[in-house]
Amino acid sequence: MVFWAVGCILLALLTWWFCQPQAPPGRSTDGKRQLRRQGLTEEEHKAAGVPLGEERGSPVGGCRLICKPSALAQALVKSFCRSAHLETKQWSWKRWPNLQTAVQLLWPPDRPLEFSRDHLQLADEGIVALDWVSGPVDGGRKATDAAVLLVVPNATGAISRNVQQLCRLALRQGYHPVIFNRRGHNGCPLTTPRLQPFGDPDDLKEAVAYIQFRHPTRTLFAVSEGSGSGLLLSYLGECGSSSYLCGAACISPILKAQDWFEAGLPWLYEWSLLLPQKRSVSRYTDALEKVVEMDRVLGSSSLRAFEAALFCPQRRQKMSWETYWASNDPLRDVDEVAVPVLCLCSADDPVRGAPEDTIPWELFQSNPFFFLLLSPHGGHCGFLGKDPKGSWGNAVVLEYLQTLAEFLRGEERVKDKPRRRTATAQHRCCRRRGPLRNRGAALPGLDLFSWRRSYTR
Repeated sequence: MVFWAVGCILLALLTWWFCQPQAPPGRSTDGKRQLRRQGLTEEEHKAAGVPLGEERGSPVGGCRLICKPSALAQALVKSFCRSAHLETKQWSWKRWPNLQTAVQLLWPPDRPLEFSRDHLQLADEGIVALDWVSGPVDGGRKATDAAVLLVVPNATGAISRNVQQLCRLALRQGYHPVIFNRRGHNGCPLTTPRLQPFGDPDDLKEAVAYIQFRHPTRTLFAVSEGSGSGLLLSYLGECGSSSYLCGAACISPILKAQDWFEAGLPWLYEWSLLLPQKRSVSRYTDALEKVVEMDRVLGSSSLRAFEAALFCPQRRQKMSWETYWASNDPLRDVDEVAVPVLCLCSADDPVRGAPEDTIPWELFQSNPFFFLLLSPHGGHCGFLGKDPKGSWGNAVVLEYLQTLAEFLRGEERVKDKPRRRTATAQHRCCRRRGPLRNRGAALPGLDLFSWRRSYTR
C-alpha cells in the first residue's frame, strides 16, 4: 500500500512538472512601443531569444529566420512565409515545453518502423548499421525517384518517437529515409573495443560514401536530432566541399557542446539521456575493460562524468577534457562547411538551455551556409501541433529541403544557359568558316561559379 502511495505521489509530481507552463521572463520597459508595432509581447520577444530593442532576422510566421542575406535566404523567407506549419494558431501545445519534449523523446512510438538493415564493416573492422526505412506509410507514398534522407539520431542511439515520425513523413513525401546507427547502438554489434566519440565523423564518412556508391544518381540530404547534430556538423566541417550531401538540417541541435556537458541538465533529462547509454555500454563491459575503466563509466552520475570516463582516461593513452573537445567540438571546422544547414531551435528548449547562452549568434549572422529558424515554443525536438502524432518541426524541415532542391535546380539551369549559348555560337562560327586550323587558343571558358557558392551572392 505504501509503495502504491509513493508511486502515485511521484506520478503526480512528474505530471505537474511536465504540464507546468513556461515561466515568463523578467519584464523590461525598453522597446515597448517597438514590440507593440510588431505585434509581439515582451515575453514572446524574450522567449524568442531576441533582446528588447534589438531585432534579429526576418519574421516568418511565428518564428524568425536568422541568417546572412543571400539569394537562398530570400527563397527560404518566401517559402516559410507561405508555410501553414509556422502559424502560431497551429501550436496548441506551446505552453508546455517539458511535455512536448517528454512526448517526443521519452514516450514510446505508436508503431515500429519497417526497414531493411545493412551492416557496414569499416576500415578498422568495426561495424555500423544503416536502416533503410520502407514503412509504415499512412495515406500512400509519392511515386518518384526519391532523394535519400540520411537521419542521424541523438547520441543515445535510441530511435525516438520524433525520428519515427520524421521517417514516416519523409516516406509519404517521396524521400527514401535511412537511419545511421553507431557502433553498439540500436542492436548494432560492437566488434572492436572502440565507441564513437561525440564529434568523431570517421564512421559517418564511410557510411555516406557507401550510400553514395549504392545510389550514385540520387540527391542526398541529412537530418540530425538533438545531440546527433554534433556528429553531422563535424562531418560537414571535416569534409567541406568534398561532402556528398547537398543540404542538411539539425532539429534542436546542441551547438556549444562542451558548455552543454559542463552546465548539466535538469535531473529528469540528465538521467533520461544517461541511463540508455549506460545500459548500452554495460553489454560490452568485458571488451571495453581493456581500454577504459568501466567501473568509473558505469558509476558516473552525469553526462559529463560519463563522457569523460568513457573517452578521456583511456588506459593506453591519457587525454584531458580540453584535449578531447579540441578534436570533438562540432563547430571546430565550421568555416569549412560548404552546404546549406538549417538549425531549427526553440527558445524554450529545456534540454539545450537559454538561447542567449547556447546559440552562437555570430555564426548565423556571418556564415552564408547556416540558417537559424528560431521558434518561441517547441521544447526539445517537440514542436507539436494540434495532432500529437506529428511534429510541425519535421514538416518544416522537409519544406526547407524541398525549397533547397528547387533553388539548386534553378541555379543549375542559370549556370547551363551561358554554356549552351557559347556552344551554339561556336558551332555557327565553325559552320560559316569551315574547320578551324590552328587558329590559336580556343574560345575562353566562362568564369562561372558553382552552385555551392551561388547563393552567397
